[in-house]
Amino acid sequence: MGHTCRGTINLATANIAVEDSCNFVISNGGAQIYHLKASSEVERQRWITALELAKANAANMQDESGERDRKELQSTLRTLNSKVEDLSTCNDLIVKHGSALQRSLSELEGLRAGADMGEKIRQVTERATLFRITSNAMINACRDFLSLAQSHSKRWQKSLQSERDQRIRLEETLEQLAKQHNHLERAFRGATVLPSSFSNPSLDGPSGKGDASDEDDDNEFFDAMEDPAGFITYDDVSLASNAESPQPPELEPVRQRRTRIPDKPNYYLNLWSIMKNCIGKELSKIPMPVNFNEPLSMLQRLSEDLEYYELLDKAAKCHSSLEQMCYVAAFTVSSYSTTVHRTGKPFNPLLGETFELDRLRECGYRSLCEQVSHHPPAAAHHAFSEKGWTLRQEITLASKFRGKYLSIMPLGSIQCLFDKSNNHYSWKKVTTTVHNIIVGKLWIDQSGEIDVINHKTGDRCHLKFAPYSYFSRDVPRKVTGVVTDKEGKAHYVLSGTWDEKMEFSRIMQSSKGENGTEGKQRTVYQTLKAKEIWKKNPLPEGAENMYYFSSLALTLNEPEEGVAPTDSRRRPDQRLMEEGQWDEANAEKQRLEEKQRFARREREREAVKAVSLDEEGTHQDNYQPLWFKNTEDAVSGETLHVYKGGYWEAKEQGLWDMCPEIF
Repeated sequence: MGHTCRGTINLATANIAVEDSCNFVISNGGAQIYHLKASSEVERQRWITALELAKANAANMQDESGERDRKELQSTLRTLNSKVEDLSTCNDLIVKHGSALQRSLSELEGLRAGADMGEKIRQVTERATLFRITSNAMINACRDFLSLAQSHSKRWQKSLQSERDQRIRLEETLEQLAKQHNHLERAFRGATVLPSSFSNPSLDGPSGKGDASDEDDDNEFFDAMEDPAGFITYDDVSLASNAESPQPPELEPVRQRRTRIPDKPNYYLNLWSIMKNCIGKELSKIPMPVNFNEPLSMLQRLSEDLEYYELLDKAAKCHSSLEQMCYVAAFTVSSYSTTVHRTGKPFNPLLGETFELDRLRECGYRSLCEQVSHHPPAAAHHAFSEKGWTLRQEITLASKFRGKYLSIMPLGSIQCLFDKSNNHYSWKKVTTTVHNIIVGKLWIDQSGEIDVINHKTGDRCHLKFAPYSYFSRDVPRKVTGVVTDKEGKAHYVLSGTWDEKMEFSRIMQSSKGENGTEGKQRTVYQTLKAKEIWKKNPLPEGAENMYYFSSLALTLNEPEEGVAPTDSRRRPDQRLMEEGQWDEANAEKQRLEEKQRFARREREREAVKAVSLDEEGTHQDNYQPLWFKNTEDAVSGETLHVYKGGYWEAKEQGLWDMCPEIF
């Protein structure tokens, strides 16, 4: 350009995306983004067509090298993808305008000749014109797509044939080289017989080193082929017996996890005899037999939040923070899917109890939980993934028994951090309610609201978990959400249920609708077609006899070598319960709880007498967690226990001397 400008985007590699009927966006995948608005849908389509043609021409002007071919392929794929998006947008618009036209025609048929006839005919004419314009745009887009696909198809076929021919020539050359190498070795062995202990003294001197360097200078090195199947293995006996071929180290096979646990025994216990004196009390302070438990600890239940870790893997790849927010929000909803049939209470972890979930090889992440406080019970959780995200949370459970139902209120914060974008998200959990505690079949509901906040960009997703109502016409367990930017503009809507699946849709237009409940004005969003973002995994066969555990939950308490002595897998009462020995499990549970109370009294005796008394008139517990430290997060401003490191290093070395004896 012969004049200055604010910025440029290389059109050959530019991304062209449609926002709504008149707006579109051009970006380079980085900071340069142009938001453009046309006067109409047809004008917008003309601009996009012209830009795509210019983009194709720009790609054709690249160097005629392998690098150019790769860029041209990528550009063409992006162009085709953009065309598909245009076709999808046109399809949505045709459906919308067609429906409007159909309504107008129906209304016209029902009208008598009169004053309203002229107005209705005008509406039909306008909508028919919009439908015709959109249909023409659809036809033109289809023609462009077909032409582009046909022209590049011939070029790709020619390029593929050239690659095949080159590969055949390379294979023939390799075969000739192998034969020549074999022939030279046989000739050398025939001319000279060397003892096995022979060493050439000339090779130890400078001349030997120099010869080797000269020989290296004459060699030509090639990059390894990307497809290992492209290499040819020769079974020449003399070549194999004389030429050493380094063997790759054997990879340890991925561990096969268990798919079953012993079926739940059918033990009867009078619930009312235990619960009648507990109404209004804190659940964690009520001594409960294992009959109401499931054979997992709260630390293991917390680790189950990672069942749908793939959502965070996909979020880490997103270029748009608003789209990333959709995946993070779906991840927050997915953590409740395991609770729909899980009416058993998890074991309260002992103070200092830990649980590791090492899925680095299978899934790319590692997770560690530790019980950092006993009263109130609090667990800290830290997980990191090779895919570029870190999840950390501290959960304190507050629970009250209300007679007919039990309310569980998780307190504390959950945070997710992404390495590439430095986006920092935080949110809190909703209330869980267990119904029909005394009479009837137990069932679980989730209700409340969640605000997922991106502290870096100001983006926000407001999720609503609708409480179950017998009189509501909505689907049970319904969840809805809206993703907004820092200015409050809505970009995506999410909808679905917390026990089945979630979908998300891009918002094209919003408007104020009729007043809803409590006099609040509703907002109506016009969106593109919804896409599924998350779906619950099916339960394993026979899950109803195994506490309704998911496939992941079945593996959590599986014995594993090398874990810390404080790991939940080593907890004896939980292990006995899983094996069906509930009487023994109850006796062991009482022993462990008394041991924990004794350890607390010992810590209080060791505390300095100058320590102030807390509200209950007892000395404050001076317990310090082993793997986490209490700190204030500078970004969110919240105080929580954060992993301080050292656990996985201790596991590699097998050094657990620092661990307390809690079992």
